[in-house]
Amino acid sequence: MVCASAQCPSGFRALVHDKSGVLHPKLGSFSVSYIPKWESLKLNPYPGLASTCLSKYGCGEFTLPLMFRIPSRITCRPFVLVIRSNYPQNADLPRYYSKKEKKPFPTPIVELRRAARERKKSRKGQPKRPVPPPKNGLLVRNLIPVAYEVANARITLINSLKKLMKVVPVLACKWCNEIHVGPAGHPFKTCRGPRAASHKGLHEWTNATIEDIILSVEAYHLFDRLGRRISHEERFSIPRVPAVVELCIQAGVNLPDFPTKRRRKPVIRIAKKEFIDADESELQDPTEEIAEKPLFTEIPDSEIVPPSNAEETALLAEETLQAWEKMRQGAKKLMRRYPVRVCGYCPEVHIGPSGHKAQNCGAFKHQQRNGQHGWQTAVLDDLIPPRHVWHVPDVSGPPLQRELRSFYGQAPVVVEMCVQGGAAVPELYKPTMRLDVGIPTNVKEAEMVV
Repeated sequence: MVCASAQCPSGFRALVHDKSGVLHPKLGSFSVSYIPKWESLKLNPYPGLASTCLSKYGCGEFTLPLMFRIPSRITCRPFVLVIRSNYPQNADLPRYYSKKEKKPFPTPIVELRRAARERKKSRKGQPKRPVPPPKNGLLVRNLIPVAYEVANARITLINSLKKLMKVVPVLACKWCNEIHVGPAGHPFKTCRGPRAASHKGLHEWTNATIEDIILSVEAYHLFDRLGRRISHEERFSIPRVPAVVELCIQAGVNLPDFPTKRRRKPVIRIAKKEFIDADESELQDPTEEIAEKPLFTEIPDSEIVPPSNAEETALLAEETLQAWEKMRQGAKKLMRRYPVRVCGYCPEVHIGPSGHKAQNCGAFKHQQRNGQHGWQTAVLDDLIPPRHVWHVPDVSGPPLQRELRSFYGQAPVVVEMCVQGGAAVPELYKPTMRLDVGIPTNVKEAEMVV
């Protein structure tokens, strides 16, 4: 196989090789002075092949037959032009973790220990640095507006989804937690409910609610996020709120129903886990604070007004999608400064530097841990589960077929609802939705796919 590389005008690497795979001594003696002459080749049959085409379709490789003459005594042979792109065309579907598996750490333990050793080595012999907020008890001032935006985006998302569910049908399984967006449920045998064996894994679909779309991940509300950990005996006396709301409260959102302690001076550390509050009696009453944004309220189900036409539905879908992205991106910014913990065995989430001590973990082999949680650093999907569903290519077309399951993609349920409502597909979710994959019309055509 003879390969020669050159820099194309569009910035991609071009590989020209012989289809026969036979290495010829004279073809293998290309000189560097001959490479620039390839730029004068006329690709008239493919005028639209450029960097914009590759970025539009997200393909990883184009294979085009190319015929040209080389000033040599050897007979001309067919060649292939291969152009590669760094953008993947499709991505794997999210993996399903069994209840018997422990969640993987976001960062491996080996890397965490190595980073701790390097950090300790670099700080050796240097004076102690002051503890930055929020570890010293103060708020991160520039994240207070972000916390209000996340809280309002969550309310906007819930209100918009209630309106959108009036025109976009969403179904939920009667026996398991799987949902589907569309007029008819999918035929895949993926039910894992208590009676899955009796109906051979098929789902029994019913109408879904807002709780099926937005999972209510709750956490304990902390009056003092630097205080002592919650004990097992206090598990019923401390209120629980949605985890996203608790994260916003600790980041600066003030809710009258859930008071929290706000410090105006950094705490004084006595030991590694002991501290005392600084004296704030000499400080004047706070007169100028950051202007608090008004918080939205949820609309009752009886006052929900659905969109009247297709244009209003498309605008509502775009607004819902923007609220979804704003909530996730804002929560991701807050999680970089305010620690969030999740159990490695169950979905329990705790907002704070260390998890609580309530022994209420009921995951696999919880008896060996006496019901205690295995706390680890949480990721964004632990705080806001995306709930992936099957993507329906054409709502008005034929329903999904069980034999063509490998050709369909998936997307978060909020994104799928907005796409069916008329919103544009975000670039972030295109690889898993498999929009550019041709779906066969029948099983016989699918068997012919290589």
